[in-house]
Amino acid sequence: MENKNTISVILPIKSARAVDFDEFFGKCITSIKNQDGLVDEVVIVHTSEDKLKEHLNSFDFGDLNVVLREYEGKPSFAGQVNAGVDEASSEWVSVLEFDDEYSNVWFKNVKSYMTYYPEIDAFMPIVVDVDDKGVFVGFTNEATFAANFTNEMGRLDHDTLLTYQNFQFSGLVMRKSSYTKYGMVKESFKLTFGYEFFLRMTSNDVKFLTIPKIGYKHMNLREGSIFWNYKNGEDKMVEDEVRFWIDLAKKEYLFIKDREIKYEPQEV
Repeated sequence: MENKNTISVILPIKSARAVDFDEFFGKCITSIKNQDGLVDEVVIVHTSEDKLKEHLNSFDFGDLNVVLREYEGKPSFAGQVNAGVDEASSEWVSVLEFDDEYSNVWFKNVKSYMTYYPEIDAFMPIVVDVDDKGVFVGFTNEATFAANFTNEMGRLDHDTLLTYQNFQFSGLVMRKSSYTKYGMVKESFKLTFGYEFFLRMTSNDVKFLTIPKIGYKHMNLREGSIFWNYKNGEDKMVEDEVRFWIDLAKKEYLFIKDREIKYEPQEV
């Protein structure tokens, strides 16, 4: 049974071999500690990499209630997030990436908004995007406050998503029951898993509200990260494949269950 009005942070980690991993991980954990006790549980879903397990077992988490779960399948962000949500004992869940940070007042703001908006299923932060040097790149999720952008200011609605894709999945705080009821994150999606997730949830009347305060700092395109690999690394995508994943999200959101998907290069 879920504990009411509690929050579990889901922290998926694939490897400890990223440049400056120790520094990034330390800052992300500190950002949880700085929430003044409003995080009830931290579920770290990690791979079997020896260096990573050694690091986690020796790390000083202080007073945090930390659950370490080794992921048994092929490492994937979506799969590890889903496993963490399954493990979570709280009513609400939030996803944090190891190289990102919550703002110090994020969960305090969320708790306040929960009181005034009991009908909302997910609260989204204004995300500050930075590069791997910490230099400001831009904001994400703020578009819901633009004039005539959504049907109701601050709300993320389905019609908006069909024409605009740039919303951040990490950092949001969502009811676990809503997350699991409609299929969680699909592992088959390489690029647009967050976009397909938002489309599927809003099509099932899951209600999203952006809190108009900075709540999350996201490192954009760190070398070796998922999206860096899609742009520059071994999984580099051509323009046709990028369009394929966007278009597919608009079709697959109708299906709650994940289905095997494979991109086939178009013939010229």
